[in-house]
Amino acid sequence: MYDRAMQGRILVVEDEEAIASFVQTALERDGFTVDLVGTGELALERLQTQTPDLVLLDIMLPGIDGLEVCQHIRSRPDYVPVIMLTARDEETDRVVGLELGADDYVTKPFSPKELVARVRALLRRSRRQTEAPEPRRKLMIDERLEIDLDGRVVWVGGQEVELAPKEFDLLALLAAHPGRVFGRETLLERVWGYDYLGDSRTVDVHLQRLRRKIEPDTQEPRYILTVRTIGYKFAEDL
Repeated sequence: MYDRAMQGRILVVEDEEAIASFVQTALERDGFTVDLVGTGELALERLQTQTPDLVLLDIMLPGIDGLEVCQHIRSRPDYVPVIMLTARDEETDRVVGLELGADDYVTKPFSPKELVARVRALLRRSRRQTEAPEPRRKLMIDERLEIDLDGRVVWVGGQEVELAPKEFDLLALLAAHPGRVFGRETLLERVWGYDYLGDSRTVDVHLQRLRRKIEPDTQEPRYILTVRTIGYKFAEDL
């Protein structure tokens, strides 16, 4: 029998009763504790009083939608993993959700096995990051860009720049290996984990957002260069 406290507490935000019941049953059967709410407003109220281990968040909610709830979660000082629940024709919303800081998404309809696998994989990754921080190192890229790998802090032109966890992980990996070309699949494996079930578009979305934060000109990147048909690399000889 599973220890629910060890498995984790999941906040499910879903307004369709049939889907909500389906998700709750799948998670509880696997040993998770589930808190279920049906609106964005109730989700924000619940988040004021408790911190779940992970949030399963439907995009299409009445009133405050899932994108706004996700933005609120990412404005908090503590990190809470977020998986968006989307319909097949909501590709634009999926991309916006990733840009707002969602860690993953599951497309409806989905199987209980897929859903639980995504939840467990994301919880493992987030717990590994908490338990095994990077060794103390700093990278002075040039007079403009500095990366504190231990403190997970980035300075651009002397000003601290706030990065989402995966944005920082991508930057740290690329900057630590200047000139080395990383394919999208390799970046997915190294940053999201070998058991991540998303697609390579996730890498492109995060790197586009990262470039907007650190590059002097996103049209002609100085640091993170695209290698056509393959992936990305960090510039050499800066």
